[in-house]
Amino acid sequence: MGELADRFPLFPLGLVLLPTEVVPLHIFEERYKLMIGRCIEEECDFGIVWLAEGGLRDVGCSATVTQVLERLEDGRMNILVRGDRPFQIVRRIEDLPYPAADVEFLDDREEGRDEALADSAHDSYADLVEHVTGERPASDQLAELSSYAMASTIELSAEPKQSLLEERSEADRLRAVGELFGVARTRLEKAEEALEAARSNGRVRF
Repeated sequence: MGELADRFPLFPLGLVLLPTEVVPLHIFEERYKLMIGRCIEEECDFGIVWLAEGGLRDVGCSATVTQVLERLEDGRMNILVRGDRPFQIVRRIEDLPYPAADVEFLDDREEGRDEALADSAHDSYADLVEHVTGERPASDQLAELSSYAMASTIELSAEPKQSLLEERSEADRLRAVGELFGVARTRLEKAEEALEAARSNGRVRF
């Protein structure tokens, strides 16, 4: 069993936060102004959980407030948070002025590193980044990137990000992100081809 945290503050949102990912948040509801204010004052984390169409998911990611960008007179805040650790909701807490739960932090399964799989995922990521930016990440930079670190820099939809968050094998996550990056690049190439065809009115230009 992983580490437990009692009465852990929760922030249900329409997004999935991954470990290492940095996202901006605008805090405006009274209960969340109170919750985030306490987290800042006490230097403690809170959890972001995806509020999907089917309801609140059971697995979320702890978030650390890394910067308060703006604090308004009415208590609203613009902040930056960084994802840290996946967790599983064990029991919901109903006696606080904001959502909370007893949670269990989730560790990855112990397994040996698959260098070939890591290299393949890094190559797929580098291909996609190079296609978008025109610059390929350096090999030494790629070698340090985990599946979460790569996925957090690419705009993925919530469902595949949630699947990555729930997966307890880094090898399986590397395999998944490699496939996601390959699909993303193929879609980009097809969109560019369609745009070029529209510009040329269907004619081949030399």
